[in-house]
Amino acid sequence: MNFLIDKLANSGLLRRDLDYNLLRAAMVVIFAWFGYDKWFEAEIRGLLPLITHGPFTSWTIPVLGIRGTAIFLGASEWTFGTLLLLGFWNKKLGVLGALGSTATFISTLTILPFVPDAWDAGAGGFPAMAMNAAFLLKDLVLLAVSVYLLRQDVTRAIAVSDEAHGRLADRPHRA
Repeated sequence: MNFLIDKLANSGLLRRDLDYNLLRAAMVVIFAWFGYDKWFEAEIRGLLPLITHGPFTSWTIPVLGIRGTAIFLGASEWTFGTLLLLGFWNKKLGVLGALGSTATFISTLTILPFVPDAWDAGAGGFPAMAMNAAFLLKDLVLLAVSVYLLRQDVTRAIAVSDEAHGRLADRPHRA
């Protein structure tokens, strides 16, 4: 086991900020891809059972229509993805992207209890998650990543601000 740990330690896996950069890049790709899909009416029609039952999304179809909802969701996801991408260089923009990302995944996770036919009680008396609900469960990990990026970017933006104003580490350390 020690051999394996030594090899992993020397592999670059422990390189500073590798996790942060990989997670940020993954979120940029996810928002680019999911945002692209949302520009198509067929994608929104497929998501109608989810969108119409979400506490934070149900208003979009009556107010914006299907095409307007597609544009709104696609533009939102591309905006958050772009802000996350810019966060590689500008932590304040990264904060905005991570806030949007966090709001996105809170919004989608709140749909979970309201998805029609989301639970199948035929699994030996214990409800099993149907595919339409399981689809949303991935957003739990994406929410955790969003909060991680938000924390990192706020911490880094504070450090840059302190450095720019000539302040040393006079802020309390938060673990």
